[in-house]
Amino acid sequence: MKKPATNTGAAPRVGVAPTPSIIGSDVQIEGNIKTVGELQLDGSITGDLSCGGLVMGESGSVKGTISADSVTVRGAVQGEIRARSVRLEKSAVVEGNVFHESLSVEAGAKLTGHFAHTTGAAEVAKSPPEKPVLVDAKAISE
Repeated sequence: MKKPATNTGAAPRVGVAPTPSIIGSDVQIEGNIKTVGELQLDGSITGDLSCGGLVMGESGSVKGTISADSVTVRGAVQGEIRARSVRLEKSAVVEGNVFHESLSVEAGAKLTGHFAHTTGAAEVAKSPPEKPVLVDAKAISE
C-alpha cells in the first residue's frame, strides 16, 4: 500500500541569502511569482512578480506589476514597476508607471508612462502617478 505524498522540501534557512533563481529564455509563465531572493529573467511572465531583486535580460518580458528592492530592465515591461532602485538600460521598453527612490535611465531606453519618486517602501506600494511623462533617453543625452 502506498503512503500519501508529503512535502519534504527544504525549509528556508534563517540568516542565509536565498539562492538566485533563473528563468530561461524558453520559459513562459502565466501566474504570479513571489520570492525573497534575486531573479534573473530571460523568459516571459504574464502576472505579477515580487522579488528581492530583478535582473531582466533583453529577451525577458513581464506583463504585470513588478515589486522589488532593485530592478534592472533590459527587456520589455507592460505594467507598473515599484522598487527602491530602478535601472532602465538602453534596450529596455517599459509601458507603465515607475515608482522609485533611485532611477537610472540609459540613452535609448523607452518609457511610456509616469515616473514617481518615493521616499519609502510603504510609499512605493501606494503612490499614484502625479503627471504623465514621456521620455526618450536618447534625446536627453544629446
